[in-house]
Order: sequence, then structure tokens, then C-alpha cells
Amino acid sequence: MNEYELSHLRYFVAVAEELHFGRAAARLHISQPPLTQQIQRLEERIGFALFERSTRHTALTSAGAAMLPIARAAIETAARAVEAARRAGRGESGELVLATPPSVMLTRLPKVIRDFRRTTPAVELRLREMSTAAIAEALSRGEVDLGFLRCPCAAGELARYTEGVVAVLPKKHRLVSNRKLRAEQLANEPFVFFPRRLGAGFFDELVDTIGFVPRVVQEATQWSTIVALVETGIGVTIGPASIARLAGRGSVVLPLAGVQTTLLLASGARPNAAARRFVETCSRVLSGSDAPASIAIRRATQRV
Repeated sequence: MNEYELSHLRYFVAVAEELHFGRAAARLHISQPPLTQQIQRLEERIGFALFERSTRHTALTSAGAAMLPIARAAIETAARAVEAARRAGRGESGELVLATPPSVMLTRLPKVIRDFRRTTPAVELRLREMSTAAIAEALSRGEVDLGFLRCPCAAGELARYTEGVVAVLPKKHRLVSNRKLRAEQLANEPFVFFPRRLGAGFFDELVDTIGFVPRVVQEATQWSTIVALVETGIGVTIGPASIARLAGRGSVVLPLAGVQTTLLLASGARPNAAARRFVETCSRVLSGSDAPASIAIRRATQRV
């Protein structure tokens, strides 16, 4: 406050409200002589008396009366500034930009978002739906704070989850009578699948796990489109267990025995406090006892 310390204003307001130096000193938990000295120094810097003093009476001068409401406002503003800094430091305010592939919205991510918004309403959470490849680029450029990535490894990893893999077959496919499929049973099937460029890590992880390269006869960029095309009989597909929610009456979803895929939550730089709170919410919701078997937390790194 230029040459005026905030403490001087606190002293002034206490005396102005009490109109008694002794009571003001007790309120401030200091002795009266230092309080009197601080008020005198403030008056010297201003160049005018703030109080009319006598042995029986203390009153505000016109200069003091003019200063009082502004001094109160300055103290309140300083208090709000301190509280705002503390809230931001605790991750209770600010902005958080989260990027996610569309399929992750089919997991319990909506519940994570609801819980996060309920517990940290002052944080503005903005969601961007993108492919894994685009999310990795956005994280590296600092355009998003957090991103879910369907790949086995990534820089800036904060938490790692695993999700089962399912096969989606046309309703009248010869393999629908199986309770569980082995991946090799699909090796000669025509596939509807997403382009590798949208998520090379996810694509390669699935190929490595199932042990063969799918014979792709039709590509699509959205799981809803892929499942719809499977229902037309063009081919089969495999994907994270959460896509089962997209299946209609024209398809059958079967789990692939022993096959899992990886879902990472990563940041592009050192995560801020709001990001850390979001990771904590994810860990609580996705590892909860009511979480579906299709997705479960595996580990969280020391960066959280």
C-alpha cells in the first residue's frame, strides 16, 4: 500500500471503531503505547490528524472519517486476496481443461466429473473430446491440463487404469453362442476398426495382446459408428469394455478372455492443485467398491 502498511490500517480501524485506545489495543492483542505510536506515525505520513484526543474523549476528525470506509475496504480486499490464493493453492478455484477420447465418457468419468464439480464448485472444468493422438499433442503444447490416453505408456503419467476388452459381433454371427471368446477365434474375421493414426498406442496394444493384425474392411472414427456398422453385418470389432453400452439389438457383446487395455491420466507439465484434486477424485470413484469390473485403478504415481 505504498508507504502505508496494512497493519497501520488495521490499527486505525480498530481505534476508529472502539474510539478508545485501551480497548483497541486489547482487541489487537498489543499494549497501548505501541498502538499510540503507530497511529502517530500514520498521521505524520498523511499530514493530518485522524483523531481528536483528550483524557476523556477520542473522536474521528474529518480526515479520519473520510479514511475509515476506504481503510475497511482495503483490509477486506487484502483478506479476500489471501483467501483466493489459499483456495487456488488447495485446488479449490481456477480452471481445469480436461481432454478425453469419446469412449472414456462411457466409463464412470461422468460420475467423476459430477463429484469433482460438487466438491470443487469454484473450479471451472472444461472438457475437450479428442482422439488419443490429439490429446498427446495438446498435452505437449500445454493446451490442456489433463488428458485421458488409451495407450500403454505416456509422459506425465499421473494414474493408470485397466479396462477389459470385448468383442462386438453381429447378432447372427456364428460365434455369439460363446460365453467368452478367445482372441484367436477372430483372427480370420473381417473387422470394422478405427484408423491407427487416431491412437497408435491403443491400436498397437490391442494388436500385441490379441496376437494378430485385424483384417480391416471398414474404418470409422467413432465407436458409435463402428458398433452400428457391425450391426449391419460388415464385420466384427473389439474395443474397451465400456463400448458395450453402445450395442443395440443387432449386435452381441462378448468379453475377450485375458485381454485388457490401458487407460492413463496424464498431464503435460507439473500438475496444478486443481489437477491433483481431480486425480484424487478419479482414484476415489474409479477404485470404489461400486465401480464396474470393466475399469479399475491399477496404480497411481508419486507425482499425484
